[in-house]
This record gives sequence, structure tokens and C-alpha cells, in this order.
Amino acid sequence: MMKHSFQITLVLVCMFLLAQFIGLSVIEHYIDRTSGVPTYNALPYGLEPPPIDENYGWIFITVGVLIGTGLVLVLMKFRRFNVWRVWFFLSALMTMGVAFSAFINQWIAIVLAGILSFFKVFRPNFIIHNVTELFIYGGLAAIFVPILNIFSVVILLLLISVYDAYAVWKSKHMVSMAKFQAESKIFAGFLIPKSEKVVKESPKKSLKRIKIAVPEKTPAYALLGGGDVAFPLLFAGVVLKSTGFVPLLFVIPICTAIALLGLLYFGEQGKFYPAMPFLSAGTFIGYFIFLFMNGF
Repeated sequence: MMKHSFQITLVLVCMFLLAQFIGLSVIEHYIDRTSGVPTYNALPYGLEPPPIDENYGWIFITVGVLIGTGLVLVLMKFRRFNVWRVWFFLSALMTMGVAFSAFINQWIAIVLAGILSFFKVFRPNFIIHNVTELFIYGGLAAIFVPILNIFSVVILLLLISVYDAYAVWKSKHMVSMAKFQAESKIFAGFLIPKSEKVVKESPKKSLKRIKIAVPEKTPAYALLGGGDVAFPLLFAGVVLKSTGFVPLLFVIPICTAIALLGLLYFGEQGKFYPAMPFLSAGTFIGYFIFLFMNGF
């Protein structure tokens, strides 16, 4: 039995792919190749990538993920939903501002990002929620791709895959974090309603339906976590940095999307799966195909 219907599965996979393509376009905007050696255009609003050597970028991001997870667990313990909402609003504002600035004036971009972030967090609907998710990860990747190389991003994906499997299957704190996001009426990732009744509900009401501890056999939504979109994009962005925006590059997100399709197709309703081990495998297969087709 498929985890979701074929139509919902196809929507999730297509949104994943669209987020990857938009993200790569954003990253390419911030890369300057005029000197023959990739350098980076300045990020808007005075933002700068962390001053970390590319060989050690995986350490910085891994530590950041662990610290971020710890902070969310603290917020869960003390049920500080408003702090989580403000944190999420500022993160969405910054990353969308960076992403939009790749295409339009940075001051128009930040105003647009602010409006969308407000509605995303405080007046949500499914359209705004998912459209903004398409751009958030491109802005995030534009900030962190400069501190990664191939070695570093491979290590990062391997570690995140192991962590994801442990957090879902063993400690289950990733499931608890999903429940916390549901209770706060905010979810980091794609959120697709599975029925017309749910579409007519606001995300606030729909998210109240989420039963994380005892999953429903027929849940009213389909979810794809933000990390499952962001980490494969980081890998593709690092390859983009070294090769340029060539058509062959798209084989990487396409192979990753096929891995996601396989996970959703063979997964069972009501069960939770760590996506990153499967997505990382698809990403690595795509990279090897890219190298082969590109003549190494």
C-alpha cells in the first residue's frame, strides 16, 4: 500500500523538484565566474556566509543542527509556542529575502518576504505555506553552499542520514518535534491536504488533526520535512559551484526525486520513515551518473 495516493505522491515529488530547481537558480545568482574561479557575490542586507573553511563546513552545520534541535526540544518542554513562531518568522523572512533578491531588487524582496512570512506564520493557508517553502531552501542554501566542498557535503549527508534514522526509529524525538510543530500551527516543510474537506480548512485547524503519537490510518495531510528538501539542495548546490549551471546537473535532483518517489510508493500509511537515508542514496547515485555522463 502506498503511503499516499498516487496524485498526492506526485504533487509532493513535483514540489520537491521545483524547490530544487528554484534553489539552484538562486545559488547560481550568487556565484561569480568571471575570473574563472568561482567567487561569491555579496548576499543582501549585510549577510555573510560563516567564515569557515570548506573542508570543515560539515562540522559547523552539524553542530548547528544539533544546537537547533536542542533549542526546539527546550521550547517543547516549556511549551513556548510563541518563541517558535517568532523564530520561524525571522528565519522565513531572512531566507526568502535572500532568495527573492536573486530575481528582484533587494528592498522589494524584503518587503515581499515580510508580507509572506507574516501570512505564513500568523494567517496561514495552504497556498502561501507551500509557495513560500519553494523559495526558503534556496535562500538557505545560498548562505551555506560557500562553506562546503564535495568532501564536506558528502560527510554532512552521511551524518544527517544516520541522525535522521536514529531520531525517527530509535529516540523518536523527530516525531515529537513534528507534533510540537503541529501544535504550534507551523510546519517546516511541504504540507499537502488529502481531501477537499481539508483544503477548505485553515492550516491551523488542519494541523490540529495531526496524531503523531498514534498515527491515523488515513491521515488528512501529506508531509515532507524541510530538511529533506534542504540537504539534497546543498549537495546539488556544491556541485553547481564547481561545474556551472549545466543541463547535466539536473540529473542529481531528478535521481533524488526518484528516491523520494520510491519511499512514498513503498511506504505504508500511518508509519513514519526517515527520508534522508533514501534521499542521500538517490543524491549520490545522481552524482555518480553526473560524473559518468560528464566524463569524470
